[in-house]
Amino acid sequence: MASPLSSAAPARVVVLVSGSGTNLQALLDAIGDDPDGYGARIVAVGADRDGIAGLERAERAGLPTFVCRVKDHASREEWDAALAEATAEHRPDLVVSAGFMKIVGKEFLARFGGRFVNTHPALLPSFPGAHGVRDALAHGVKVTGCTVHFVDDGVDTGPIIAQGVVEVTEEDTPEGEAALHERIKEVERKLLVEAVGRLARDGYRIEGRKVHLGHVGE
Repeated sequence: MASPLSSAAPARVVVLVSGSGTNLQALLDAIGDDPDGYGARIVAVGADRDGIAGLERAERAGLPTFVCRVKDHASREEWDAALAEATAEHRPDLVVSAGFMKIVGKEFLARFGGRFVNTHPALLPSFPGAHGVRDALAHGVKVTGCTVHFVDDGVDTGPIIAQGVVEVTEEDTPEGEAALHERIKEVERKLLVEAVGRLARDGYRIEGRKVHLGHVGE
């Protein structure tokens, strides 16, 4: 799959959030007043719930926001179609899940497959799912980390864009899972900012499971 990014810069990005929006803030800080230099600009922020800090961050930045709640729709499929439509209204080149805690469906992926970016707090393909940090600790790994990947129709199974490594120390116990997760989040924010910037500035191509960054084949 060739890069869907247009030749016009900066790339248009819609960010989806469910909570505090720290990854969103990292992107906002990286873009700053120089979207041309970064290669992308955030054009809207969407959420699956009201009254969250992530939306407040977007509003302070002067960005359009939208909320698409599952409970406002008769079925998960209708919610997915509504989310896809609300996102499409902002004509994104890339969609970034910045802590978006809902699994999208067929309609959303039909529109944004190959350009929907997500993060996961483990080194995929190991420890997918909602408890990546806990599962890695329970397995006794010596290193863990985070992954930036494209979303497909599986759970954390999409092509990998970038990964960052975090050492697991003797102090990292199941009871202290939160401390390890915080160290992973620090790396995750930097990795996401770097990956989105490279995708936007340099373009990319997906061949099977491999993501090639840069204007490959041009």
